[in-house]
Amino acid sequence: MSATFDLNERPDYDDVLQKIADYVLTYKITSDEAWNTARYCLMDTLGCGLLALRFPECTKHLGPIVEGTVVPHGARVPGTPYRLDPVKAAWDIGCIIRWLDYNDTWLAAEWGHPSDNLGAILAVADHLSQKRVAEGKPALTMRDVLEAMIMAHEIQGVLALENSFNRVGLDHVVLVKVASTAVTARLMGASREQLLSALSHAWVDGQSLRTYRHAPNAGSRKSWAAGDATSRAVRLADIAMRGEMGIPGVLTAPQWGFYDVLFSKTNKDQKLKPEDKRQFSISQEFGSYVMENILFKISFPAEFHAQTAAEAAVTLHPEVKDRLNDIKKIVITTHESAIRIISKVGKLANAADRDHCLQYMTAVPLAFGNLTADHYEDSFHQANPVIDELREKMEVVEDERYTREYLEPDKRSIANAVQIFFTDGSSTDQVAVEYPIGHRRRRSEGMPQLEDKFRANLATRFPGSRCDGIMSLCSDQAILENTPVHEFSALFATGTG
Repeated sequence: MSATFDLNERPDYDDVLQKIADYVLTYKITSDEAWNTARYCLMDTLGCGLLALRFPECTKHLGPIVEGTVVPHGARVPGTPYRLDPVKAAWDIGCIIRWLDYNDTWLAAEWGHPSDNLGAILAVADHLSQKRVAEGKPALTMRDVLEAMIMAHEIQGVLALENSFNRVGLDHVVLVKVASTAVTARLMGASREQLLSALSHAWVDGQSLRTYRHAPNAGSRKSWAAGDATSRAVRLADIAMRGEMGIPGVLTAPQWGFYDVLFSKTNKDQKLKPEDKRQFSISQEFGSYVMENILFKISFPAEFHAQTAAEAAVTLHPEVKDRLNDIKKIVITTHESAIRIISKVGKLANAADRDHCLQYMTAVPLAFGNLTADHYEDSFHQANPVIDELREKMEVVEDERYTREYLEPDKRSIANAVQIFFTDGSSTDQVAVEYPIGHRRRRSEGMPQLEDKFRANLATRFPGSRCDGIMSLCSDQAILENTPVHEFSALFATGTG
């Protein structure tokens, strides 16, 4: 007779959860490069959040759920007067950070933006720092924030190296939620058991689909999805800190676990048999690799797979700006990931649709010599039909070397090339850019420009004297690391709330 019961022996926590928990609780970061890069990441992430406050479609989401709510030791939302509970503050900070898609990126089998985790980290650290001081305890410092950033980057990035969530239809913000849950639970003082419990709940949650990132359904949810994930992470960490039991076999449980339910799904790209099981592949130990190799968006607020295409287009602009009507064909040579996520034809319905369109992000700098956040707005697009005229003349082709070197650990290129062909039979040279300015290989060139970008973003919200003070603080690694978190956050607050 076949068995008619389940064997109810509670397992140990899944190995992946234990590796993450032990990393967060015991690893000591010794890489000066990681600490220094985290400082730049903090600057760039907050600056992009401040710039996003210029857009009403972003700011309509901000503030307390119930107007007039007063929160003791409320966490500040940079560039606003809001002081919110850490769960809603994480949502708001995460929302402004990601709105313009203009700061760091990680590209591997899965894509994503590890700086999204700052929404949870800063909200929790600000609240706890204020609370600790009120209780006569030492404040948390910005070194705690930078450490949490390095660890969150590492968790999200290492899990993304060989595990493609997009191929089974899941959005990469699942990794933001998991990473933010781990580091915020640690900031809250979690024991190993509490941290494991929190992580298990992050994986057992319903996970976001990628529908809102792809044609024909691309929309603005992609701009607040990270805020939603960081907010949920803070809530789950809090639940675990209250003593909620975990789900130890959340990943591996037959039939009911994450692997069987969500990660072994068949699709057109992977013809898996129903009995096949896929589990996470973790190819290296957790350390500080991801922060050291993170990609910064410095020149353009564009989805990262298009950064080098936009740079090539800017280079070509002087040569083609007076011959736009004479263009017969535009050939964009790219890599497989860019084709899969951002190559699209047809009508573009909104700003979110445009900033995830390779052809749009190439056409604008070809015609206008630059690409800014304002170039995605309806008013600009409608006033310049030349953009769609150029899109209609574009051909997108894959270079297998670009695709291969995109995934090679010692390269991690994000290559694009652009060439213009005219009706008279002439053509431009092919302009190829294999590494964007925000790549680790171009740090010496990129970081001064990142500092300029940060100062310009500060100036959209604060008077010159405060900008000078923030720049001075953020330019000194040692002073920044020793600054209490609540004092740092106060520098970015406006008005009263």
